[in-house]
Formats: sequence, C-alpha cells, structure tokens
Amino acid sequence: MLNRIVIMGRLTRDPELRRTQSGTAVTSFSLAVDRDFKSQSGEKETDFIDVVAWRGTAEFVSKYFSKGRMAVVEGRLQIRDWTDRDGGKRRSAEVVADNVYFGDSKRDSGGEYGASYGASPAGGVPASYGAPGSRASAAGFGGESDFAEIGEEDGELPF
Repeated sequence: MLNRIVIMGRLTRDPELRRTQSGTAVTSFSLAVDRDFKSQSGEKETDFIDVVAWRGTAEFVSKYFSKGRMAVVEGRLQIRDWTDRDGGKRRSAEVVADNVYFGDSKRDSGGEYGASYGASPAGGVPASYGAPGSRASAAGFGGESDFAEIGEEDGELPF
C-alpha cells in the first residue's frame, strides 16, 4: 500500500512546539494550499491543511518557519476519529510530515535557501542543504556545486 502526500503552501500561523510526557517534540501548523483551478465564479480556492511534525522535524519547523512562510511538506495522510465535548463522533485528516522544505528563497523570507530537515524511515534525522553554490547537495554528494549564482546586475542569461 502507498500513502504519500506532497503539499506546498504558506503557513497560516506560527508553528506550535510542544512536548509529550516523555519529552518527544511535536509541532502542529496549517498550510494554505491554492488549488490549481478556479471556481465557477472565477476565483482561486484555497484548502487549509493541518500538518503535524515529530522529533527533529518538529524542532526544525518551529525554529525556522513562521506565519506566511512558504513550505513544502512530504509525508503521509492520517485520518483520526475522536469525540468532541458534546459526545459527538468527529473525524479529521492531517498530514504527518516526514520532511519539510523551504518553498521560498532566502531573499523572499530571510531563511536558509533550499534547506530541509526530516526524519528518515530508519529513525535518523538527516539535514540536507542544496543551495546554489553550496558544497553539499541535497543528494548528499560532496564537492563543488555544478551551479553558479547569477547576480541581478548581469543582465543576460548565460545561454
């Protein structure tokens, strides 16, 4: 079976970092994700998707992300059944994040361009930095990058 989801949107509020009784970090946030099509009235519609991240990913998100920041989340969809205060049965869907990436550039938001942090299936917590001009790529290879950063004053494309 396969349960994978990738979403990209802007945080609707600052992430809330909490800890379980055993000290495990958990953070929750919501992404505003625009639909690819317009409604019959001609307006773009937006879905507000709840996301939860655990352990190192939770700490990373709470440290580097804030309201309005663009994020790309990889994870799985989880459906939870619960009972409200009035005793009614409720159901909610949320994305459990495995990896979270910056979806905007450093210039747009002042963060680390291209950085990501997530928990691997084996339980490790790798960080990958794939910024243009960096010495490490997201694929984990060392050495110089094949990409050169082009300044705005250059005026012409290099091809």
